[in-house]
Amino acid sequence: MIPEFLNEFKTQLEKYKLETIKISATPLKNEESLQIHSSKFLGKPYLPKDMEYPKDKENKPMVLWTQINFADVPPLDGYPDQGILQFFVSAEWFDMDDYKVVFHDKITQEFQIDFSFLTEEMYEESPIYREHKLDFSKEIEYGSSEDFRFDMKFNGKDYWDFQETLTKNQAEEIEKIIDGTGHKIGGYAYFTQADIRDYNKDLKQDLLLLQIDTDEEIMFGDSGVANFFINPEDLKNKRFEKAWFNWDCC
Repeated sequence: MIPEFLNEFKTQLEKYKLETIKISATPLKNEESLQIHSSKFLGKPYLPKDMEYPKDKENKPMVLWTQINFADVPPLDGYPDQGILQFFVSAEWFDMDDYKVVFHDKITQEFQIDFSFLTEEMYEESPIYREHKLDFSKEIEYGSSEDFRFDMKFNGKDYWDFQETLTKNQAEEIEKIIDGTGHKIGGYAYFTQADIRDYNKDLKQDLLLLQIDTDEEIMFGDSGVANFFINPEDLKNKRFEKAWFNWDCC
């Protein structure tokens, strides 16, 4: 995994190694839609018949940004190995203060199928433009230039200064292992501005639960990125309602 030209830093890099679940998101055609239980961006959620659809502060239905069915996901230490995790966000999502993260530990056979109340108007400001099919793969990362936890020095140089000493091919190789971008579960986070956990001691232990990046059919502001974080104890005890949301852009 570590390119040969980085062999002198291999011992240091190994200390930063993390597993992550990379998400490949394939946009569907307009007439297509996925099954209720499927992992997806947008689309109709799995909801037990006795559960009220999530509402925002104005009592309006929220938009399902993401649904993760862990039956589809390779095992990742500390994260669920079954159940459905959902991220609902208000149609007015910009202020990051109106969202709900819902976890269904048990999947029932009786679920809602009538979502006629989800109108096109709700999706007008959505940063995710269409429903996506999600596929998952487990990968290894050795850092992210924007994640505050990655503070490694390369012979006294930080990552950016060191990268300037590399050839084009070497820079491309190091970006494959030290790169927090993309859609993912766990691993290192990416920010276009700064890692806000670095400025709040109460958040320094929090882990990346989900990251949604700008893509062909996804755009957060000006090529931004959205992250959901969670405290390790809350993750362990499946208190997903305590997860918090952040997004930024260039």
